Amino acid sequence: MNFQQKMLREDALKNKNIVVTGGGSGLGKSMTKYFLELGAQVAITSRNLEKLKTTAQELEEETGGKCFAIQCDVRNYDEVEKMKNEAIEKMGSVDVLLNNAAGNFISPTERLSANAFDTIIDIVLKGSKNCTLAFGKNWIDKGEKDKTVLNIVTTYAWTGSAYVVPSATAKAGVLAMTRSLAVEWAKYGIRFNAIAPGPFPTKGAWDRLLPGDLKDKFDLAQKVPLKRVGEHQELANLAAYLVSDFAAYMNGEVITIDGGEWLKGAGQFNLLEDIPEEMWDMLEEMIRKKKNK
Repeated sequence: MNFQQKMLREDALKNKNIVVTGGGSGLGKSMTKYFLELGAQVAITSRNLEKLKTTAQELEEETGGKCFAIQCDVRNYDEVEKMKNEAIEKMGSVDVLLNNAAGNFISPTERLSANAFDTIIDIVLKGSKNCTLAFGKNWIDKGEKDKTVLNIVTTYAWTGSAYVVPSATAKAGVLAMTRSLAVEWAKYGIRFNAIAPGPFPTKGAWDRLLPGDLKDKFDLAQKVPLKRVGEHQELANLAAYLVSDFAAYMNGEVITIDGGEWLKGAGQFNLLEDIPEEMWDMLEEMIRKKKNK
């Protein structure tokens, strides 16, 4: 079976204007590429403008679509407001917000500083809240309907997971916000849904989380009943469907795409219980060296 096949017809997102936070790399980039292939205009955001510009140019050349790079730190509400205004100026309007920006640490919680914990909460939960409020209030004030917010969460948003406690805490908040606003803002014509991906390796994120040969020692595919990790196109297919008009009756749902992983064993990172203290020391040192490069 070809897991990289594209699911929707080519015009499925024609005339849709989409904002993707954390769209410069990884899963955000993969979803953005498919949105462009389906006819959408997309504005991608992150803190690194040069990286965004490179990605936007690359995606435009590959798809023939229009991709805009807008710098924004989602932790700062004023920057989010500025990003929203720039996205509307460039695209005319925004129909879809994809809250994808995230951060994570794999660490025993007692080793984390309060600041490290706050960093993840601020990016994932506060960032999603900032973007949702900025775009949602704008849609409501202008009386614009048929809008969609799609949030990327994780299965440990409801199971919890050891060693990624800040991320689990933040994602649980995003999931609660998704379900709550799906009810409260439906009357304004705004749909909310979420995707909970299992292992979908991305070079940047996975190199930071499991540097060196640790990725090989802790093969998460072995926790998945299907004995493989996800292909980016599989996630992009699901995301494109959920933001398309084909999913107009879906509201307040979280769709799991993990090959059955969470059903086999809750807590994606609970297997790290077997890591000795010496290896945690080594892991932290490898991460520090990677950061300082």
